[in-house]
Amino acid sequence: MTKAPTVEDVARIAGVSRQTVSNVVNTPGIVREATRIRVEAAIAELGYRPHAAARRLRTRRSSTIGIHLDPYAGGIAGVVLDRFVHALTERASARDMRVLLYAARTAEEEIERLGDLLEGGEVDAVVVTGTFHGDPRTGWLNERGLPFVSFGRPWGEDDVAAPAHLWVDVDGAAGTRAATEHLLSGGRGRVAFLGWPTGSGTGDERERGWRESVGAAAGPRWVVEDSVALARDVIAEGLARDPDVDGIVCASDSLAIGAHLASTVAGRADIPVVGFDNTPAAEALGLSSVEQLPERVASGALDLLMGEEGTVVAPRPATAGAAHRLVVPRLVVR
Repeated sequence: MTKAPTVEDVARIAGVSRQTVSNVVNTPGIVREATRIRVEAAIAELGYRPHAAARRLRTRRSSTIGIHLDPYAGGIAGVVLDRFVHALTERASARDMRVLLYAARTAEEEIERLGDLLEGGEVDAVVVTGTFHGDPRTGWLNERGLPFVSFGRPWGEDDVAAPAHLWVDVDGAAGTRAATEHLLSGGRGRVAFLGWPTGSGTGDERERGWRESVGAAAGPRWVVEDSVALARDVIAEGLARDPDVDGIVCASDSLAIGAHLASTVAGRADIPVVGFDNTPAAEALGLSSVEQLPERVASGALDLLMGEEGTVVAPRPATAGAAHRLVVPRLVVR
């Protein structure tokens, strides 16, 4: 195994003292420009990275980002968030930050857990997931001045022009818009939408994309909770009442799988069904689906948290137009 370069190696290559290298890394403003440039060149040449543990002791900061781990629910749901957490951990490590997972079953329990982490100095920042209208967690974090970014928009009246906090999200409307336009371009005359009950910010956004693009080819809008079995029953009844439907856009892969099963049993395997999340289950069944690109979401979250300086010191202002990253998803056609 190749030994990682040390501060002594950098000092030798740059022809300076160990203390000068430390100054360039920690307080570059006190180092003469010519010396700083020489040391930075040596750091780049060797691929040297300051020891994160030593930095934590020096700065008295944890260099840790906390993120909530959803309870295991089984089934199809949760795959996207798992990918996001993995990507966040990997990308945070590249920035000399650690990720701490914590568990909570409710928003209130999560606030209590965050209070413990904050009091113990265990985290410098937090990534909140699964935001919803009236979310108490974001207000609590704002009041205590703990830097955070949410995976999911604040769900205010205008989250871009008047953001309540930093946020990163997937453009759900763009995803279902692409799915609907794909079906229409294939000659489908009546495209239906299978979504969740009204009131879910994420679900409403995905429905909006379908409505904005379907136009005169609008089929029925069916509603069901996120369940393969319930979706199968709803589509079975829906196709019996409205046999002219020849395409279905869904708010999730769970709903898409249920719709696919129902249409197949009804002898309508020719009806294309498009899901959302591009899970392995959808891939196995050959269903088209919208890919959320959680790796890009993770990068966007870290960019917002750490800024150009690459550190998490204090909450960054939620400036209109610059407080968010909206990731455009990708339609995977099968």
